[in-house]
Amino acid sequence: MSLRLYFYLFLFFCSLKVSASFVLLPMDESSQQNHLKAYGITYWCLNNQYKASWLLNYRGGSFLLPDSEEIRKECQIRGVSYEILSDSQVNLILEEIASPSQNMETIILEKAPKIAVYTPQGKQPWDDAVTLVLTYAEIPFTPVYDSEVLSDQLLMYDWLHLHHEDFTGQYGKFYSAYKNIPWYIEQKAAAEILAKNLGYSKVAHEKGAVAKKIRDFVIGGGFMFAMCSATDSFDIALAADGVDICEAMFDGDASEPNYQSKLNFQNSFAFKDFTLERRPEQYEFSNIDMTLQRRIPMEKDYFTLMEFSAKWDAIPSMLCQNHTQLVKGFMGQTTSFNSDLVKSNVLVMGTCELNGEARYIHGQKGKGMFTFFGGHDPEDFQHKVGDPPTVLDLHPNSPGYRLILNNVLFPAARKKNQKT
Repeated sequence: MSLRLYFYLFLFFCSLKVSASFVLLPMDESSQQNHLKAYGITYWCLNNQYKASWLLNYRGGSFLLPDSEEIRKECQIRGVSYEILSDSQVNLILEEIASPSQNMETIILEKAPKIAVYTPQGKQPWDDAVTLVLTYAEIPFTPVYDSEVLSDQLLMYDWLHLHHEDFTGQYGKFYSAYKNIPWYIEQKAAAEILAKNLGYSKVAHEKGAVAKKIRDFVIGGGFMFAMCSATDSFDIALAADGVDICEAMFDGDASEPNYQSKLNFQNSFAFKDFTLERRPEQYEFSNIDMTLQRRIPMEKDYFTLMEFSAKWDAIPSMLCQNHTQLVKGFMGQTTSFNSDLVKSNVLVMGTCELNGEARYIHGQKGKGMFTFFGGHDPEDFQHKVGDPPTVLDLHPNSPGYRLILNNVLFPAARKKNQKT
């Protein structure tokens, strides 16, 4: 056989070889070795001007990326499982997703959102699960606090996470257990100095002003994600605008008489008709939180993610993408929400079937949106002050942490998919 014939045969067989042109990051339970870092790869692609698609309900909410040596190498470095697909393979997948009989949808991700995390200087590692997972997933963020918020710097960002925080000016209601502990005394003094430097006579007034700036950020089109006490204390601060709900040990004077009757629930984002906890020694803000009412042992503490139509309800479908619908429960200062106090226009996306409490909720305010997630750390059932931080290398496939990262990527979706 001549060399020319060998050459033509070689070209022929090469032409039969399927060319790879896409990278799939599978997000089902068995195929992905590091779900959390897969979000970081997708964010990295968007940040480097690559196109990306989120395949809702396809193999746990997989990500489809263009094929490049750079992307493959990044997956290998970060330990993220990936599959190489041809044009024809991808077309078959997209046809399956587009079928009216399948509860799936393809969402185009357009740009990497600019992320701000509301967190004070000197934050301890146990303070914020979102900071932990953003760092672990290698998703860049900018810390902001009261000075930045009050000077309208939130306009620079698309997405804001609220740190484990108390917007009511009651210092987390830690008074009874920690009033004589150095860290509490130091944090209280630092908050008072900051409020004074920003022109406020009371911490409650300054925190209330911060809450209203964050409210305006959302109304103007921003995305807000809050966990633990930043959820209910934020809503309480908005409802109590102009009303003194703080006792003397918090702000130096007595609370306003009959302050409960003066709350304006139209101002709050998610909750209505709640009753504030008046006792300063009680480690609780109101009856929004279910921590003191629930009697669920750790081995039975799970909540279920609701199933939504990916084609018609793209927003909650994005926020609930996971490799399981049953997620381990975890506690916090605010563990979960009393379902009877959730406003009717707020969507409950995760509930505990044992007591009906809401764990994961979402709503719209003005042009923007918010998500509240009860609990402190998805991989630490009952995290206490002073405990070491969670090591996410031990939990790379955490369903609870995936919910946080769903919210991080959500603002990257093409705007037509964010309409309600």
